[in-house]
Amino acid sequence: MEKGRIPERALARLRVALADSTFGFRLAPLDLAVADQIREVRRNEVPDLPDRVIAATALALGIPLVTCDGKIRASNVPTIW
Repeated sequence: MEKGRIPERALARLRVALADSTFGFRLAPLDLAVADQIREVRRNEVPDLPDRVIAATALALGIPLVTCDGKIRASNVPTIW
């Protein structure tokens, strides 16, 4: 929102979606399993730490990551896009 890429109402819509268990979204914890998977996302392939945490979360959950980020897609993280 700060960069003007996402409308301000998106936050309200996201809150509603996360509060509704039937919506299909769930919050993923930043836990030890994610921290352990960070090593699998190489810094030279995905240099930005926030992107590495997101990728490691997908690995920890055993699910593909929906992303169009070229660096993540070129890494060892299974992706969909």
